[in-house]
Amino acid sequence: MRQPDEEHLIDLAARLERDDPRFAHALGSGRPARPREYRRTGAWGTLTVALALLTSGMALPEGILVAAGLVLAGIAGPLFDPHRDRPQR
Repeated sequence: MRQPDEEHLIDLAARLERDDPRFAHALGSGRPARPREYRRTGAWGTLTVALALLTSGMALPEGILVAAGLVLAGIAGPLFDPHRDRPQR
């Protein structure tokens, strides 16, 4: 018969595997990896494109490029928040 604590740990491990399989595999193998909420690759990519649009829009006097760069910079800002999936109170 299993202990009640073991059942909770097995349930927790199953949820972790389902939510973030990359992190669970890295945790099981002993090689640490960032959890999904702390991976910011998409945020950095969006910010890079935004800055490229802004600088090219300023170099070439194109208002649409500046506007697109500002919009993308505004989109990239909240992507850096690790708790963006949680509902705000």
